[in-house]
Amino acid sequence: MSENTQTAAVDINEMYHYAANLQISGKNVREIKAALLERGLDEANTNIVIGWLSEDTSNEVKERAKKDMLYGALWCVGGLVLTFAHIGFIFWGAILFGGIQFFKGVINYNS
Repeated sequence: MSENTQTAAVDINEMYHYAANLQISGKNVREIKAALLERGLDEANTNIVIGWLSEDTSNEVKERAKKDMLYGALWCVGGLVLTFAHIGFIFWGAILFGGIQFFKGVINYNS
C-alpha cells in the first residue's frame, strides 16, 4: 500500500470517528455530512462514511432489539410459570413487563 493510500485510509477512519461523535452528540445526518464536507472530506468519501455510520447504527439497534426480545420473553414466561405454579400470587408485573419489552424488541428489530 502506498503512503498516499495509507494517509487516505487514516483520514477516512478519523472522519468516521468524528462523524460518530457528532451522531452521539445529537447531530442528524445532514449536519454530519455538512461537517465532514467542511473539514475537507470529498463528496464520495463523505457518502462512504455516512453509509458506514448508518450501517453500524442499524446493527446496534438490531442487537439491542434481540436482547429486548430475549429478556422480555424470559420475564413473561417466568411470570407465567410462577403464576401457574399455584404459589398463591399472580405475577402480573413480570408478565406485563416481559410482554411489553418483548414487543418493543420486535418493533425495533423490524424497523
